[in-house]
Amino acid sequence: MIKAKPFVKWVGGKRQIIDKLLQYVPDEFNTYYEPFVGGGALLFELSPKKAVINDSNEELINVYKVLCDEDKFKKMCNVLNNYEANHSEDFFYEIRNKDRNKASFNRLSDYTRAGRTIYLNKACFNGLYRVNSKNEFNVPFGKKLKVNTYEGGNLITVSNYLTMNDIKILSVDFEEAVKDAKKGDFIYFDPPYDSDTSTFNSYTEDGFGKEQQKRLAKVYKELSDKGCYVMLSNHNTVLINELYKDYNIYIIEAKRNINSNGKKRGKVEEVIITNYENSKEFS
Repeated sequence: MIKAKPFVKWVGGKRQIIDKLLQYVPDEFNTYYEPFVGGGALLFELSPKKAVINDSNEELINVYKVLCDEDKFKKMCNVLNNYEANHSEDFFYEIRNKDRNKASFNRLSDYTRAGRTIYLNKACFNGLYRVNSKNEFNVPFGKKLKVNTYEGGNLITVSNYLTMNDIKILSVDFEEAVKDAKKGDFIYFDPPYDSDTSTFNSYTEDGFGKEQQKRLAKVYKELSDKGCYVMLSNHNTVLINELYKDYNIYIIEAKRNINSNGKKRGKVEEVIITNYENSKEFS
């Protein structure tokens, strides 16, 4: 079976450590929940038949929903073909600035907005998705002369997976997204990461600070107490180690590829935290 791959480059995307993550996934589970789905690397790798996916980034979730509608999917691809043909620095800023006028932006069709999201992701600096306090996309041009916005075959695979299985797509608060989780379900949390210094976390206008990390830890415990399998990724920080000291904390090495300062890209320590013992053989 051909598996789908993420169709956007997302900060903290898990493609590069997917083999490590798979070592910690439970052998069996019922419904899969991913409240911070982002690019969906683990979702597509596992391809569960029943899942609830969520992200607070409404523009990203809009793309997932458009991919579930054959007619809108085709129209989105036509939008992307047009954007590729017209790609330039001036054109990039023209498309980027569409969200400055909220009234006209809200009148755009969902498939046009979906095309805009993918185009900006592929054409902006380092594939970063960042918004300001007004929820306006504000990443600068990536200086590519040409841009390939999508692989048709992969998007069809993504669309088929989402439509042929029982996949619920939400854009709500992470706590709301997991409220129906039951014993035996598997929840994977991949939130904006904590940092012992300042860090990027502006996927939405609200950000994700220390208090949110603490609230997430509380939800993690509640799900654990219900009998759910819960796994979480984060940076190996003082706060994260304190919040999850009662669970299994595994330290792994990952590469950070998105940073405006090239010298700050490189290997970093991340943690994978589970509330269950791992039964897999480790290589």
